[in-house]
Amino acid sequence: MSLAPRAVLVHRTSEYEELVARHGSHGQAAFFLTSRGRDIEEVAERHRRARSALAEVTAALPPAWRQAQVERGDLDRFLFAPEDVVVVVGQDGLVANVAKYLTGQPVIGVDTDPGRNPGVLVRHRPRDTAKLLSAVGAGCDELTMVEAVADDTQRLVALNEIYLGTPGHQTARYRLGLDGDGGVAEAQASSGVLVGTGTGATGWLRSVWQERGDRLALPSPTEDRLVWFVREAWPSPATGTSLVAGELGASAGLTVTVESDRLIAFGDGIETDALQLTWGQTVRVGVCGQRLRLAG
Repeated sequence: MSLAPRAVLVHRTSEYEELVARHGSHGQAAFFLTSRGRDIEEVAERHRRARSALAEVTAALPPAWRQAQVERGDLDRFLFAPEDVVVVVGQDGLVANVAKYLTGQPVIGVDTDPGRNPGVLVRHRPRDTAKLLSAVGAGCDELTMVEAVADDTQRLVALNEIYLGTPGHQTARYRLGLDGDGGVAEAQASSGVLVGTGTGATGWLRSVWQERGDRLALPSPTEDRLVWFVREAWPSPATGTSLVAGELGASAGLTVTVESDRLIAFGDGIETDALQLTWGQTVRVGVCGQRLRLAG
Protein backbone atom coordinates (compact mmCIF):
# COMPACT_ATOMS: atom_id res chain seq x y z
CA MET A 1 0.00 0.00 0.00
CA SER A 2 1.45 3.35 -1.02
CA LEU A 3 1.76 6.11 1.54
CA ALA A 4 -0.34 9.26 1.35
CA PRO A 5 1.69 12.35 0.51
CA ARG A 6 3.26 14.21 3.40
CA ALA A 7 3.10 17.99 3.57
CA VAL A 8 6.24 19.36 5.22
CA LEU A 9 5.74 22.92 6.43
CA VAL A 10 9.01 24.82 6.72
CA HIS A 11 9.06 27.99 8.82
CA ARG A 12 11.50 30.02 10.86
CA THR A 13 11.64 31.52 14.32
CA SER A 14 10.42 35.11 14.14
CA GLU A 15 12.39 38.19 15.19
CA TYR A 16 9.86 38.66 18.00
CA GLU A 17 10.44 35.14 19.33
CA GLU A 18 14.20 35.67 19.19
CA LEU A 19 13.89 38.95 21.11
CA VAL A 20 11.70 37.42 23.83
CA ALA A 21 14.03 34.42 24.14
CA ARG A 22 17.04 36.72 24.49
CA HIS A 23 15.50 39.11 27.03
CA GLY A 24 13.26 36.70 28.94
CA SER A 25 9.85 38.32 28.49
CA HIS A 26 7.77 40.56 26.23
CA GLY A 27 8.14 43.44 28.69
CA GLN A 28 11.92 43.22 28.86
CA ALA A 29 12.17 43.00 25.08
CA ALA A 30 9.85 46.02 24.76
CA PHE A 31 11.99 48.00 27.20
CA PHE A 32 15.16 47.09 25.27
CA LEU A 33 13.71 48.30 21.97
CA THR A 34 12.17 51.44 23.52
CA SER A 35 15.58 52.42 24.90
CA ARG A 36 16.83 52.38 21.32
CA GLY A 37 13.96 54.35 19.86
CA ARG A 38 12.00 51.41 18.47
CA ASP A 39 8.56 49.99 19.15
CA ILE A 40 8.14 46.27 19.77
CA GLU A 41 4.66 46.39 18.24
CA GLU A 42 6.11 46.54 14.73
CA VAL A 43 8.06 43.32 15.35
CA ALA A 44 5.15 41.69 17.19
CA GLU A 45 2.77 42.44 14.32
CA ARG A 46 5.07 40.73 11.81
CA HIS A 47 5.19 37.75 14.18
CA ARG A 48 1.40 37.61 14.33
CA ARG A 49 1.11 37.74 10.53
CA ALA A 50 3.62 34.92 10.17
CA ARG A 51 1.85 32.72 12.72
CA SER A 52 -1.54 33.48 11.17
CA ALA A 53 -0.21 32.49 7.74
CA LEU A 54 1.21 29.25 9.13
CA ALA A 55 -2.11 28.42 10.77
CA GLU A 56 -4.04 29.17 7.55
CA VAL A 57 -1.71 26.97 5.50
CA THR A 58 -1.99 24.15 8.05
CA ALA A 59 -5.78 24.33 7.95
CA ALA A 60 -5.74 24.04 4.15
CA LEU A 61 -3.86 20.72 4.10
CA PRO A 62 -5.92 17.76 2.78
CA PRO A 63 -7.23 15.67 5.71
CA ALA A 64 -5.86 12.44 4.20
CA TRP A 65 -2.31 13.80 3.97
CA ARG A 66 0.30 13.27 6.59
CA GLN A 67 1.88 16.39 8.08
CA ALA A 68 5.20 17.54 9.53
CA GLN A 69 6.68 20.88 10.50
CA VAL A 70 10.36 21.82 10.60
CA GLU A 71 12.02 25.02 11.78
CA ARG A 72 14.88 26.45 9.73
CA GLY A 73 17.47 25.65 12.38
CA ASP A 74 16.54 21.96 12.27
CA LEU A 75 16.69 21.48 8.49
CA ASP A 76 20.07 19.72 8.59
CA ARG A 77 18.60 17.09 10.93
CA PHE A 78 15.30 16.55 9.13
CA LEU A 79 14.87 13.61 6.76
CA PHE A 80 12.85 14.52 3.67
CA ALA A 81 11.10 11.62 1.92
CA PRO A 82 10.55 11.20 -1.84
CA GLU A 83 6.75 11.61 -1.52
CA ASP A 84 6.97 14.89 0.43
CA VAL A 85 5.46 18.15 -0.74
CA VAL A 86 7.38 21.01 0.84
CA VAL A 87 5.46 24.17 1.77
CA VAL A 88 7.77 27.02 2.76
CA VAL A 89 5.94 29.63 4.84
CA GLY A 90 8.07 32.74 5.22
CA GLN A 91 10.60 34.76 3.24
CA ASP A 92 12.37 34.13 -0.07
CA GLY A 93 15.56 33.18 1.75
CA LEU A 94 13.82 30.32 3.50
CA VAL A 95 13.26 28.59 0.14
CA ALA A 96 17.00 28.84 -0.56
CA ASN A 97 17.73 27.45 2.91
CA VAL A 98 15.68 24.30 2.27
CA ALA A 99 16.66 23.74 -1.38
CA LYS A 100 19.98 22.05 -0.63
CA TYR A 101 18.26 19.31 1.38
CA LEU A 102 15.82 18.27 -1.36
CA THR A 103 16.06 15.73 -4.17
CA GLY A 104 13.28 16.73 -6.52
CA GLN A 105 10.38 17.20 -4.10
CA PRO A 106 8.02 20.00 -5.26
CA VAL A 107 8.14 23.24 -3.26
CA ILE A 108 5.38 25.79 -2.71
CA GLY A 109 6.53 29.17 -1.43
CA VAL A 110 3.99 31.07 0.69
CA ASP A 111 4.65 34.74 1.47
CA THR A 112 3.85 35.71 5.07
CA ASP A 113 4.53 39.42 4.60
CA PRO A 114 3.57 40.63 1.09
CA GLY A 115 5.13 43.95 0.21
CA ARG A 116 8.04 43.42 2.57
CA ASN A 117 9.35 40.31 0.81
CA PRO A 118 10.31 40.55 -2.88
CA GLY A 119 8.28 37.40 -3.54
CA VAL A 120 10.78 35.92 -6.00
CA LEU A 121 10.56 32.46 -4.40
CA VAL A 122 7.58 32.80 -2.03
CA ARG A 123 5.15 33.51 -4.84
CA HIS A 124 1.80 32.65 -3.26
CA ARG A 125 -0.60 33.70 -0.51
CA PRO A 126 -1.83 31.40 2.27
CA ARG A 127 -5.33 31.36 0.76
CA ASP A 128 -3.92 29.69 -2.39
CA THR A 129 -2.56 26.65 -0.53
CA ALA A 130 -5.44 24.22 -1.12
CA LYS A 131 -5.55 24.95 -4.85
CA LEU A 132 -1.79 24.56 -5.21
CA LEU A 133 -1.74 21.26 -3.33
CA SER A 134 -4.51 19.86 -5.53
CA ALA A 135 -2.32 20.41 -8.59
CA VAL A 136 1.06 19.82 -6.96
CA GLY A 137 3.85 19.04 -9.40
CA ALA A 138 2.09 20.65 -12.35
CA GLY A 139 3.60 23.85 -13.67
CA CYS A 140 6.70 23.77 -11.50
CA ASP A 141 9.72 25.81 -12.56
CA GLU A 142 12.99 23.85 -12.59
CA LEU A 143 15.44 26.27 -10.98
CA THR A 144 19.16 25.82 -11.64
CA MET A 145 21.42 25.19 -8.65
CA VAL A 146 25.19 25.48 -8.17
CA GLU A 147 27.50 22.95 -6.54
CA ALA A 148 31.04 22.86 -5.21
CA VAL A 149 32.89 19.53 -4.97
CA ALA A 150 36.24 19.29 -3.20
CA ASP A 151 38.95 16.75 -3.98
CA ASP A 152 38.25 15.00 -0.66
CA THR A 153 34.58 14.42 -1.71
CA GLN A 154 33.12 17.26 0.36
CA ARG A 155 30.12 18.63 -1.54
CA LEU A 156 28.01 21.75 -1.20
CA VAL A 157 24.83 22.68 -3.09
CA ALA A 158 23.16 26.10 -3.19
CA LEU A 159 20.23 27.77 -4.93
CA ASN A 160 21.57 31.34 -5.10
CA GLU A 161 25.34 31.37 -4.93
CA ILE A 162 28.48 29.81 -3.49
CA TYR A 163 31.21 31.94 -1.95
CA LEU A 164 34.82 30.74 -1.70
CA GLY A 165 37.18 32.71 0.51
CA THR A 166 38.30 33.20 4.08
CA PRO A 167 35.86 33.00 7.02
CA GLY A 168 36.36 36.70 7.79
CA HIS A 169 36.30 37.82 4.14
CA GLN A 170 39.95 38.85 4.41
CA THR A 171 42.55 38.21 1.70
CA ALA A 172 42.26 34.74 0.20
CA ARG A 173 45.13 33.24 -1.79
CA TYR A 174 44.50 30.53 -4.36
CA ARG A 175 44.94 29.53 -8.01
CA LEU A 176 41.95 29.91 -10.28
CA GLY A 177 41.43 28.00 -13.51
CA LEU A 178 38.68 27.23 -16.00
CA ASP A 179 37.79 23.96 -17.72
CA GLY A 180 39.17 23.90 -21.24
CA ASP A 181 42.11 26.21 -20.53
CA GLY A 182 44.59 23.33 -20.70
CA GLY A 183 45.37 23.39 -17.00
CA VAL A 184 46.40 27.05 -17.01
CA ALA A 185 45.64 28.71 -13.67
CA GLU A 186 46.20 32.21 -12.32
CA ALA A 187 47.51 32.88 -8.82
CA GLN A 188 45.24 35.40 -7.14
CA ALA A 189 44.80 37.33 -3.90
CA SER A 190 41.27 38.63 -3.41
CA SER A 191 38.28 38.95 -1.09
CA GLY A 192 36.96 35.69 -2.51
CA VAL A 193 35.11 34.22 -5.47
CA LEU A 194 31.34 34.32 -5.93
CA VAL A 195 29.61 31.85 -8.29
CA GLY A 196 25.85 32.15 -8.72
CA THR A 197 22.70 31.14 -10.54
CA GLY A 198 19.88 33.06 -12.19
CA THR A 199 17.99 32.93 -8.89
CA GLY A 200 21.03 34.38 -7.15
CA ALA A 201 21.08 37.13 -9.78
CA THR A 202 18.30 38.80 -7.78
CA GLY A 203 20.50 39.07 -4.68
CA TRP A 204 24.20 39.22 -3.74
CA LEU A 205 25.35 38.35 -7.24
CA ARG A 206 23.39 41.25 -8.70
CA SER A 207 24.91 43.73 -6.27
CA VAL A 208 28.43 42.75 -7.41
CA TRP A 209 27.32 42.91 -11.06
CA GLN A 210 25.80 46.37 -10.59
CA GLU A 211 28.85 47.73 -8.76
CA ARG A 212 31.06 46.80 -11.67
CA GLY A 213 28.71 47.88 -14.43
CA ASP A 214 29.61 44.55 -16.00
CA ARG A 215 28.44 43.80 -19.54
CA LEU A 216 28.12 40.12 -18.68
CA ALA A 217 24.48 39.05 -19.06
CA LEU A 218 22.99 37.56 -15.92
CA PRO A 219 21.23 34.20 -16.40
CA SER A 220 17.55 33.50 -15.85
CA PRO A 221 16.59 31.24 -12.90
CA THR A 222 15.90 28.22 -15.14
CA GLU A 223 18.92 28.67 -17.44
CA ASP A 224 21.77 26.13 -17.23
CA ARG A 225 24.32 28.88 -16.86
CA LEU A 226 26.22 30.41 -13.95
CA VAL A 227 28.17 33.63 -13.63
CA TRP A 228 31.17 34.21 -11.41
CA PHE A 229 33.07 37.19 -10.03
CA VAL A 230 36.34 37.59 -8.19
CA ARG A 231 35.91 40.20 -5.47
CA GLU A 232 38.62 42.87 -5.20
CA ALA A 233 41.41 40.97 -6.96
CA TRP A 234 44.82 42.39 -5.99
CA PRO A 235 47.57 42.78 -8.63
CA SER A 236 51.12 42.08 -7.48
CA PRO A 237 54.32 40.49 -8.87
CA ALA A 238 52.96 37.13 -7.66
CA THR A 239 49.20 37.51 -8.26
CA GLY A 240 47.17 38.45 -11.33
CA THR A 241 43.81 39.97 -12.21
CA SER A 242 43.15 38.70 -15.73
CA LEU A 243 40.43 36.23 -14.60
CA VAL A 244 37.91 38.24 -12.59
CA ALA A 245 34.50 37.47 -14.16
CA GLY A 246 32.87 35.05 -16.54
CA GLU A 247 30.15 32.52 -17.14
CA LEU A 248 29.91 28.76 -16.88
CA GLY A 249 27.76 26.60 -19.13
CA ALA A 250 26.04 23.38 -18.12
CA SER A 251 29.19 21.25 -18.33
CA ALA A 252 31.84 23.88 -17.53
CA GLY A 253 33.59 24.35 -14.21
CA LEU A 254 35.67 26.81 -12.25
CA THR A 255 38.55 25.31 -10.26
CA VAL A 256 40.10 26.88 -7.17
CA THR A 257 43.28 25.45 -5.63
CA VAL A 258 43.87 26.70 -2.10
CA GLU A 259 47.11 28.54 -1.29
CA SER A 260 46.07 29.73 2.18
CA ASP A 261 46.08 27.93 5.51
CA ARG A 262 42.31 27.79 5.44
CA LEU A 263 39.54 28.74 3.05
CA ILE A 264 35.84 27.92 3.21
CA ALA A 265 33.04 27.55 0.69
CA PHE A 266 29.49 28.25 1.81
CA GLY A 267 26.18 28.61 0.03
CA ASP A 268 23.25 31.03 0.23
CA GLY A 269 24.77 33.00 3.10
CA ILE A 270 24.87 30.05 5.54
CA GLU A 271 28.47 30.34 6.73
CA THR A 272 27.92 27.81 9.54
CA ASP A 273 27.46 25.04 6.95
CA ALA A 274 30.64 25.30 4.92
CA LEU A 275 33.28 23.18 3.21
CA GLN A 276 36.56 23.42 5.10
CA LEU A 277 39.51 23.68 2.70
CA THR A 278 43.23 23.63 3.52
CA TRP A 279 46.45 24.35 1.63
CA GLY A 280 46.76 22.43 -1.63
CA GLN A 281 43.15 21.29 -1.80
CA THR A 282 41.16 21.82 -4.99
CA VAL A 283 37.45 22.54 -5.31
CA ARG A 284 35.46 22.63 -8.56
CA VAL A 285 32.31 24.76 -8.90
CA GLY A 286 29.72 24.30 -11.64
CA VAL A 287 26.08 23.72 -12.51
CA CYS A 288 24.44 21.16 -10.22
CA GLY A 289 22.67 18.16 -11.72
CA GLN A 290 19.70 18.51 -9.39
CA ARG A 291 17.09 21.26 -9.67
CA LEU A 292 14.67 22.93 -7.32
CA ARG A 293 11.08 22.29 -8.41
CA LEU A 294 9.21 25.45 -7.42
CA ALA A 295 5.49 25.94 -7.96
CA GLY A 296 4.99 28.83 -10.38
